[in-house]
Amino acid sequence: MTMATFLGGAKSRLLPMSVPLRFFAMASVCHVLGWIVLLIGADMAPGFRGGLGPVLAAVHVFTLGVLTMTAAGASVQLLPVATRRPLAAVWPIKLLFWMLAPGLLLQAFGMYAAQTTGLIVGASLVTAALILLAILLGDNLRRAASLPVVAAYGWAALASLLTVTALGLVLASNYQHGVLADHGAVALAHLILAGFGFMGFLAIGFSYVLVPMFALSGAPHQNWSFAAFALAITALLAGSAGALAADTMWLTAAALSGLFATAIHLAQMWQVLRTGMRKRLGLSFVLVRMSWVMLVLTLLVGLAALHGLAGPNGATLFGFLFLFGWLLTFLLGILQRIVPFLASMHMMRTKGQSPPAMSELSGSQSLKLHAGCHFAALAILSTAILADSALLVRAGTAVAIIGAIAFAWFTLDVLYRVVRSQASA
Repeated sequence: MTMATFLGGAKSRLLPMSVPLRFFAMASVCHVLGWIVLLIGADMAPGFRGGLGPVLAAVHVFTLGVLTMTAAGASVQLLPVATRRPLAAVWPIKLLFWMLAPGLLLQAFGMYAAQTTGLIVGASLVTAALILLAILLGDNLRRAASLPVVAAYGWAALASLLTVTALGLVLASNYQHGVLADHGAVALAHLILAGFGFMGFLAIGFSYVLVPMFALSGAPHQNWSFAAFALAITALLAGSAGALAADTMWLTAAALSGLFATAIHLAQMWQVLRTGMRKRLGLSFVLVRMSWVMLVLTLLVGLAALHGLAGPNGATLFGFLFLFGWLLTFLLGILQRIVPFLASMHMMRTKGQSPPAMSELSGSQSLKLHAGCHFAALAILSTAILADSALLVRAGTAVAIIGAIAFAWFTLDVLYRVVRSQASA
């Protein structure tokens, strides 16, 4: 199934262009903002273990502002098209955006300034937005019988999202009321459920549709997909329980189960790319392939950190590779294909007219600059954590800011070309 077939026959299920693209534009802005906030907190970054301040604020600008914002924009557009079940209305999606965007900024400011009232108000807005997202996606998933693997990952992601939302609200309240006996244990469970459970399961689930479509290949074997899913669920449950109980054995079992699930998933993706008719997938899949390497590295570093073999900042390195190496790299790779394609589909002015080529909607220079800076930043910041060097953190975040500006340039350039094309039509 080609991308054009995927969306071209489903134009009635496309949202108004401004709806998904506002999520992607906001994510691009938060991408720059997150690196700037991390630069400000560079002194605390190499050995970060939690606590209010710029580093925690930066982490949430990335997780909510970049990852969740993009996941929301992509899923409310792609899931109805993939399942051939339109969303009931557009206004709840707009409401979702207008709760999530100010909520995440207020929450991040509360974390940055250690201002607990702002943090709790922001977290409440984010909670309401994420519950609305869960309702929208749940309504679509319950009618997705034709995509059982995607639906399985989607339901698991939604269950994780609801649990993460509840834990996040409790963690935010704990800064003011001190209701938790072990804030760190709940924070680790929150991290595992948010990263692996919500974002990770969404990323893997959508990969079973998007990667074959981009590569012009058949879908992976369903039995192996469910085997990977069963192992991934086992890893998620064991990891969450191990985090809450501070139990190394359960966390180790989770990491091993996660490695087996990853091995099956990556073998399936390798088979898809090997047998696909389109071999040259461009710079976006350089990022996607790198994110897969980072996923394996994340789990191995996590195992080493659990057993004291990753150095004094091993836990910080695990979190960095998890968030920036795997999830952010994967998302940026996928995003640079989705944004121009959605724009091109909306630019079809008459029925039967072919969409403009994606190369007409985006320049390559900004993406090359972004990729170079992103990979350099990953290497420099990993070294900074291992060497416990704030100076290297500043160097790495400075490089990352240049890359993030280049990516924002790419996104805004696509939007500008669309607006200009429609104005001249």
